[in-house]
Amino acid sequence: MTTPFDEQKPKRPGMIARIRSSFLTGLVVIAPVAMTIWLIWSVIGWIDSVVLPLVPGDFSPGEYTGINLRGYGLIIFLIFTVIVGWVAKGILGRSLISFAEGLVVRMPVVRSVYSGVKQIAETVFAQTDRSFEKACLIQYPRKGIWAIGFISTEAKGEVAKEAGGDGTILSVFVPTTPNPTSGFLLFFPKEDVIELDMTVEEAAKLVISAGLVYPNMVEPTAETSVEDKVD
Repeated sequence: MTTPFDEQKPKRPGMIARIRSSFLTGLVVIAPVAMTIWLIWSVIGWIDSVVLPLVPGDFSPGEYTGINLRGYGLIIFLIFTVIVGWVAKGILGRSLISFAEGLVVRMPVVRSVYSGVKQIAETVFAQTDRSFEKACLIQYPRKGIWAIGFISTEAKGEVAKEAGGDGTILSVFVPTTPNPTSGFLLFFPKEDVIELDMTVEEAAKLVISAGLVYPNMVEPTAETSVEDKVD
């Protein structure tokens, strides 16, 4: 006869529960790998679809083997890009680029698109030493609501003059979830920006995971002060 005071043995999970647990564990392991492979495969396929139609048929391996070799267009693109970069570094290449840009700046609509794309490309690819400085907290879109942001630099020129007055204005990029490549460029007084100890990469993981992955997350039981241990 058992009483309420008898020690109850933990109930073992059933077969269905164990299978479900194993399935979820396997899904956690497989999903990141599968998504990475799918993304790389899709990017290579997209580059092939753009490059291969521009390649003469005599240079396409499909004409001889009858097999569409995925990645052939990517190899051609990489070789072509290296050759263009090598030529652009020479005197002849710089002269040709200057001549072509001179023609572009005379076209009213094209020059605006070209200058914008060129500036973005130079910022992203050429100036590799330029990146976000710190992760931060800002109150956005209104006071009392906090958002993760990335400090890019101090505002300069007309923006700093008109918005800053005598104070320092920081340029802050506020990313969206789950795609941190899109977001908003906002300007805040320096005193309204709280810099975080977490790195930019850790803050990006926090944004992408929609708040599920926190850097250096400590269990509540571990947050015990020295005084508590002494007591």
